[in-house]
Amino acid sequence: MQLLGVVTLLLLSACGRIDPPEKYGALVVAVRDAPALFQPPEKDGGEISGFNYDTVEAFATTLGVKTSYVKAANPDAMLQLLRDGKVHFAASLPVNVDAAQTDELKFSPALRKSQPVLVRHADTLKPDGLDDLAGLTVEVVPGTPQAASLRMLAEASRPLISERKDSDDIALLARVANRASELAASDSTSVDIATNFYPDLTVAAELPGEIKFVWAFPANTDPTLFARAETFIEHIRKDGTLARISDRYFGHIHRVNPQGIVKLLELRQTILPHYRRDFVAAQEISGIDWRLLAALAYQESKWDPLATSPTGVRGMMMLTEDTADRMKVNNRLDAAQSIRAGARYLAGIIDDLPPSVVGQDRTWLGLAGYNLGMGHLNGARQFAVGLKRDPNSWYDMKQVLPLLARPEYYQRLKSGRARGGEAVIMVENVRSYFDVLSRFEPAMKYASPLPFTR
Repeated sequence: MQLLGVVTLLLLSACGRIDPPEKYGALVVAVRDAPALFQPPEKDGGEISGFNYDTVEAFATTLGVKTSYVKAANPDAMLQLLRDGKVHFAASLPVNVDAAQTDELKFSPALRKSQPVLVRHADTLKPDGLDDLAGLTVEVVPGTPQAASLRMLAEASRPLISERKDSDDIALLARVANRASELAASDSTSVDIATNFYPDLTVAAELPGEIKFVWAFPANTDPTLFARAETFIEHIRKDGTLARISDRYFGHIHRVNPQGIVKLLELRQTILPHYRRDFVAAQEISGIDWRLLAALAYQESKWDPLATSPTGVRGMMMLTEDTADRMKVNNRLDAAQSIRAGARYLAGIIDDLPPSVVGQDRTWLGLAGYNLGMGHLNGARQFAVGLKRDPNSWYDMKQVLPLLARPEYYQRLKSGRARGGEAVIMVENVRSYFDVLSRFEPAMKYASPLPFTR
């Protein structure tokens, strides 16, 4: 029996159809809120972000139309929106990897894939495999392939299945981490993301099958729209755009191990409160999210204002003596001075990047410049052009930066050799720490940046 990734297929063909985007005036898409997938702005004036948002926006640009998003609680709710003719398609609907087109649905090529898994708290001993589930309760989001996979298990070992219509995968995994439930069925990508917030999670077993995330259209969709979606996905896969978007949201999630996250969460409660006000003040003069500044400081010094490296960098933000002088810092071991100076220095680097570097790439390349200096970063960007890599893309540049340690490259630079690979690790770690702090710490409204000397 073939799994379709939904518990109940809705009869879409009998229902109406929304007008094509050009006639309707917008591309209307069903989405689910979830970390890294589709996240509304945390504050007024903020931006929507996420893998689904970036891919849909890119597609809408090719159509020459605006976008409109309709939130759905779970995959079943996304299908209901399709049935009611309220959306053109559902973004990232999870289906079994072998699911074929049906009389009710048409699936685009997969934008990404994942593995269905069973998750427990690391301190519990059971289950230890799929043959050990009888009598246990597994929570699951309704309409997902993992829900269908559980129902396909042999009756003797099948667990009790509890569908939570009000939860997403991250919320289910949080319940397991907080011991509010014993087990959850999810997908491996969601688990990788959640483990950065809840390091006590562990995979108890892999469930049968594989999940692909597709754009789902009703069978009576405008055939031109569906054909353009297929062509678009094939194009962004071939030209590297899909890989870059995937890296933007998922490329760093394996960088920090669970023990590292445990330490961060511990120090967030014991050490960070002493310096939170300083980070917020630094946001006000730099315009940089205070949680990103805190993540950078954690990477540099583990929030130790007295930290000193063998190379002579010191303080909370690990400033060199030259940088401290330029930022008019008279005591690098003073936490408030160090944080403000580090924020101003990073803001200056970001400002000095050319306008062609946009969005999150601007932030991550700015962090690399914080680590390497602008001379080395600009040299690496020049090498990228010769290597047919995009100097404006962090995805491409993190493959170029390690070359700065090789003689055939650094001998061509006035600034000499650099540990570009270490800069990549630094930025990826900061990305992970920022994700964690963004999950547990509130965003602050941006004040107008004050003038500062670079």
